[in-house]
Amino acid sequence: MISPRVRIGALLSLALVTGLAAPATATTDPADSPTTAPAVTVEERRLDQAVPQEILRRSGFAGAAPRFAEALGAARSYAQARAVVVREGSALWRRAVARAQGRGPAGGELSRDDDRPLYWARLGMTREVRSWQPRFGLSERQRGALLDALERTSRGQDDIRFPHRGEGVERVLVTGFDPFTLDRDIRISNPSGAAALALDGTVIETAHGPARVETVVFPVRWRDFTEGTVERALRPHLPGVDLFATVSQGRVGRFDIERTNGAWRGGFPDNENTGRTETIPVPGPGAAPQWTSTTLPYRDIVAADTGRFPVYDNTSVTEIPAGGTEPVVRPDGPTPGSTARAGGGGDYLSNEIAYRATLLRDRLGLKGLPGGHVHTPVLRFGAGNTTEVTDPEFVRNRRDIVAQVRSVVAVAVSATGRTRG
Repeated sequence: MISPRVRIGALLSLALVTGLAAPATATTDPADSPTTAPAVTVEERRLDQAVPQEILRRSGFAGAAPRFAEALGAARSYAQARAVVVREGSALWRRAVARAQGRGPAGGELSRDDDRPLYWARLGMTREVRSWQPRFGLSERQRGALLDALERTSRGQDDIRFPHRGEGVERVLVTGFDPFTLDRDIRISNPSGAAALALDGTVIETAHGPARVETVVFPVRWRDFTEGTVERALRPHLPGVDLFATVSQGRVGRFDIERTNGAWRGGFPDNENTGRTETIPVPGPGAAPQWTSTTLPYRDIVAADTGRFPVYDNTSVTEIPAGGTEPVVRPDGPTPGSTARAGGGGDYLSNEIAYRATLLRDRLGLKGLPGGHVHTPVLRFGAGNTTEVTDPEFVRNRRDIVAQVRSVVAVAVSATGRTRG
């Protein structure tokens, strides 16, 4: 996703406490001690507004959090609670995918391709975990582990299942994002998340043969990225895939294949209304590079007729030149020795996921693996709609964007398959 201020311009640790003690004196880590429930988050507080409740009601997802709370309340141990969280988180993801792909009941009149029911239902469930006070006592560490398990399972991160090599099927990993900038307009949907739901587990026919797509969705939260959510989700799978694409919402009216990613956070507020302005903190030894590059077949993608929206090869970045002190926009990419201030995808979390994923690719020794970032058009409501949660133009726009993401992936697989084959 492009930071909204960038888009408008274009368009317009947990600390573990230990102490020294005499050998005969036992010490307890406070994180292992029973605690009172922490306050709900900024994201979770938005749930009480009318729009999220309408979205949940009109999609059939309004009962997800209450059912989860009932099951969680029946747990008599941490182990039982964890089993409930894993089961219900996975079920929520599978239900959202099935709804998006036309399987099972729609649950309401809201368009099946809508990504928002998953987002708001998940927040209802995380709020239940955060406020839960079981009789058996729950430590800070245990509550955090339950929340982590719920996030991972309800985002498809534990549901990636590729066919074995040798079966003649290409393996493609695609990522999407939650809705964001919800304080500006709480009705917002994210087409990258909708694409993830539509594509998960599907087989796309390409010129190089069938391609199986698996998807995950990431939060729009700086802290999760700092804690390594991208690397943890992608590291087990990148060595086994034939192509990956991180996808997010970008500019109005166009797709972009982002050529270069920069190691800089611009600080625009996330879904918790926090901002970070700093060099992207990445795990692993040694200094991280200022820039990483796409290995997607951008020329083939740009040249192909993939759908309604034009697709651009975006080479622009913002840098501080070697020896300089002020940021400079470089339309043709970074110059030697420069310091990143924005990749092609900006300085928000879309640039960061692209940077982290491509850096992980390189550090794993997979520099020939096709992968990089795809920015979709901004998903817009119909003209004059400033209050309703949906309208026909809004649905058409989202469906067209999702269909074009599918086509972009098919072209990319076809092009890279020719190269490998």
